[in-house]
Parts: sequence; structure tokens; C-alpha cells
Amino acid sequence: MAEKTAKAFVQPAPSGKEELGTIEVAPEVIEVIAGIATNEVEGVASTRGNFASGVAERFGKKVHSKGVKATITDEGEIIIDVYCSVKFGFSIPKVAKDIQTAIRQAIYNMTSIETSEVNVHITAIQFESNADEESSL
Repeated sequence: MAEKTAKAFVQPAPSGKEELGTIEVAPEVIEVIAGIATNEVEGVASTRGNFASGVAERFGKKVHSKGVKATITDEGEIIIDVYCSVKFGFSIPKVAKDIQTAIRQAIYNMTSIETSEVNVHITAIQFESNADEESSL
């Protein structure tokens, strides 16, 4: 079963450079990359965090991995789970597909690591607040 422990994702070495050693990427790094990619997708309102990330944000610290969980299976497969809310009026299937594509591309471009799964969990729909509607009039 998948678990998030002290395991690191082993990045493939560039061809001809195997003698230099291995490159390991911490799960937290993958989570930050996925979190940033998720928040850049049009239609994503926010990602869901936990109590600790909420407290950190109240003190001004931006938590980029909020709402993202990266796990590695015993077989070495990488699974990303993203928990986010979508803005009202956007197509949920399109936003979810865009999130999957953005995460896969960002992780591969930055680390050369392929993800086996990117699971998107839509936890809420975010409506515009009355204050936003009044200011646009």
C-alpha cells in the first residue's frame, strides 16, 4: 500500500552520468511543485490544507504544498493526491483534467520523474462573496 515515509523519489541520472551518483527528491519538493502547478490552473479557487498550514498562513508564510499529498508505493510508483475547490461557473471535469496535466508536466519538467497517478479531489465549489460582487458594480 502507498505510504508517505522518509522515502525519497530517485531521479533517473542523465545518460552517461551514472557514475556521478544518484539524485533523490524529497516528497515535500514534489508536493510544492504540484501545489504551485495546481494554483496556476484557471478555475481553481484554493487548495485544502490542514490546521498547521492554516496557522502558518495566518503568520504570513505561504504554504505551497497545501492540499497536496505525494506518496511512493512499494513498487516505486508515484501517486499525487490534490484536494482543492473550484470557482463557481467553471467545468469541474475540465478543471480537474487541467490540474492533472499541469501537475504531470511541472513534475516531469523540473525533476524528470514520471507520475503514475494524479488524483484530483474536488472538495467544494467557491462562490463569489457579496463584497466582491458589490465592488464590481
